[in-house]
Amino acid sequence: MIKAIFFDIDGTLVTKQSKALYSTRLAIQKAREKGILVGVATGRGPVHLAERMDHLVVDMYVTYNGQLVYQGNEDIYQHPFEPEVLKEIVTFADQEHRQIIFGARRRVDGSYIMRLSQVGWVKRIAAIMPRWFPVRTTKGLLQSFSPNRSKGRYSRLSILEEPIYQCVLFSAESETEKLSHHLPNVTFQRSNPYSVDIIPKGGSKLLGIHKFLEANNIDPSEVIAFGDHLNDLEMLEGVGIGVAMGNGQDETKEYADYVTDTNENDGIYKALKYFEII
Repeated sequence: MIKAIFFDIDGTLVTKQSKALYSTRLAIQKAREKGILVGVATGRGPVHLAERMDHLVVDMYVTYNGQLVYQGNEDIYQHPFEPEVLKEIVTFADQEHRQIIFGARRRVDGSYIMRLSQVGWVKRIAAIMPRWFPVRTTKGLLQSFSPNRSKGRYSRLSILEEPIYQCVLFSAESETEKLSHHLPNVTFQRSNPYSVDIIPKGGSKLLGIHKFLEANNIDPSEVIAFGDHLNDLEMLEGVGIGVAMGNGQDETKEYADYVTDTNENDGIYKALKYFEII
């Protein structure tokens, strides 16, 4: 018996225009009416989250790739960076003149370009950008011509005095090995070809989901989760039913128990009907 449902947001819960389909709203409503808890498991943080999920009404939030979990006004799990690890990230970003943002509980700060990239309309543009977009070349130009190349640019940010749960770095997929060498004490999660989420070592959406389940006495076998990208792999494999969206990555589909239709074509509603959850 399914007692909880978790949805990734971008590419899953909402369309390319960051809108929730009528069928998705109806499916969530029907599930909640049956007493099933419905929530999101996302790489996004709490800042402007309601807008980014098109103001859907849900019960729980697994944010920052599982590092901050809350239900209503109650924080269930908090896992910020250790100070020495955060210092390693800041030092790397400063020395390499990288574009990075730092996510706290109630605000995000850092690179203006990266903060702009989190705005809804920019996200919609990014969703239709081709995968051949020259990320490495653009990164190099930003490193060379950034107007904020002052020494210790990020180390002076006041947000670093707060718990930081996630950093987002402008980064090509080909940089994975280099980043792992420079930052061995973190975990990298990627949900697009243009940036990478940096979280505390060992963190994942699945870990955050488990913390919520423990607090609510729910077994992972009683959960269904929906996702489309690489940061959803552990989540889809680690719950009772993992559903990949039809628009998802091929690797994501391989980890899923079921592949539904796309996020533009009633994929969520169809899957919940298929499993007779609604």
